[in-house]
Amino acid sequence: MATEERSSTHAQRALITLRQRILGGNLPGGTRLFEVALAEELGISRTPVRAALSRLAEEALLDRTSGGGFVVRSFAVADVVDTIELRGVLEGTAARLAAERGVTEAMLAEAATILRGIDGVFLADAFDMEAYSRWNSQFHSLLARMSQSPVLMREIDRITALPFASPSAFLDDPSRQADLVKTLATAQEQHRAIIDAIRNREGYRAESLAREHARAARRNVEFLLSHEPALREGVPSLAILAATD
Repeated sequence: MATEERSSTHAQRALITLRQRILGGNLPGGTRLFEVALAEELGISRTPVRAALSRLAEEALLDRTSGGGFVVRSFAVADVVDTIELRGVLEGTAARLAAERGVTEAMLAEAATILRGIDGVFLADAFDMEAYSRWNSQFHSLLARMSQSPVLMREIDRITALPFASPSAFLDDPSRQADLVKTLATAQEQHRAIIDAIRNREGYRAESLAREHARAARRNVEFLLSHEPALREGVPSLAILAATD
């Protein structure tokens, strides 16, 4: 049992380390990863390294090679835009199903708690982007659960596992915080409107609002990608595009 726990801990450490290197741009697209070299560098056996690499392949950060190894996946700008668009379609469907099927009072109460939490971030003396990100992630997780569709929830989890598809992927650029806060205030009103449409069983409206909400994230990344590289510094979610820019 102790050996299994130690292997699991090593695999988790390898997973976190490698994921950070990929997202940070230290392992650009096309980089081949070798189990033996990584195991020696991290000071662990090949088994947890292999588990970590397999997990990163599931997260679509790595591609498997024909020879059985792994290579860091390259992402183009179009990949980012298309992925966010797909998230909007999936979340729009989740919102429509939630409205059509109806949700429990407990879920509506949970939504109210999350909305109050986000309101509290705006009311604080200093805007806490990390706190907003946590509440925002909870909102989107709840929206997926409201669909009452395990299949849809699984697909939303799969798409949001990509570094640039998460609802909070592009909230960490301190140089644009004032502009971001204005954008996020609008996003909060969209959150409120989506829940209102679900409560009132307005499927089409709920779906349209959720899809428009995702498009706001798309416009944010398009803004960052259309400006000088210096503006992108400090946004880890964009570092993965360095090899394909």
